[in-house]
Amino acid sequence: MPGRLLIILGPTAVGKTDFAISKALEVGSPVISCDSRQIFREMSIGTAVPSSEQLAAVKHYFIQTRSVTENYTAGDYAEGHETLVMTGGSMFYIDAVCGGLDSLPQVDPAIRAGLMERLRTEGPASLAEELRRLDPASYETLELTNGQRVVRALEVCIGTGKPFSSFKTGVRRQREFQIEKIGLNRPRAELYARIDRRVLQMMEAGLMDEVRSLLPYRSCPALQTVGYREIFSYLDGDISLDRAVELVQQHSRNYAKRQLTWWRRETDINWISL
Repeated sequence: MPGRLLIILGPTAVGKTDFAISKALEVGSPVISCDSRQIFREMSIGTAVPSSEQLAAVKHYFIQTRSVTENYTAGDYAEGHETLVMTGGSMFYIDAVCGGLDSLPQVDPAIRAGLMERLRTEGPASLAEELRRLDPASYETLELTNGQRVVRALEVCIGTGKPFSSFKTGVRRQREFQIEKIGLNRPRAELYARIDRRVLQMMEAGLMDEVRSLLPYRSCPALQTVGYREIFSYLDGDISLDRAVELVQQHSRNYAKRQLTWWRRETDINWISL
């Protein structure tokens, strides 16, 4: 008999962790994280890693098991993980488990190196604008504040002369387990208030010190994301602290909107309003 994979998904700050723990306890399962940033051990506050109490309630996998100095992709995550209860907000990781990933062409490493340097000096907005010109379809769906994702799409566009989205075949692998997806959502005003409040809680918990400790690694792809780039900009003296916090909140809300846009195209999600 095939196994059953229950995936708890939804926008950032909606309440996936507690819901997944309750389901895991109900069925006697561990929780498998499919969050593209919680896997890095140096990033805990800014990625809203489950609390010690939540981690003690049920066994978790793929929480803080890698270093930011290690490159880790959705393709790596797709290999060999057939589980019972999975939760997270990474669209690519969930897609990798459910249906595999399209084969993307190899491009000249020098292109990626140049784009990563531009990401470090110009920030993700500049690269996102270039992606908008070269591949509007990817621009509409990618998490534009995630520099690593933007660089990956751009390097394919530049290296092949074709849009990154043109390599998305939509052909999905057949899995030997049943997949059930539960999507969590809240009224928009409530969700955005939760996001803003969580950012303030992160600051109170010591996000500034966490980001400061990561300054030597700031060029690592894992740190080209919301909550880290904005604080780096503050530490560089480019913006005020209040503005940095506002930007973390704004970019987090933008990400939540993109997550929902991505998943609303799918017809196999059972949505629950919390």
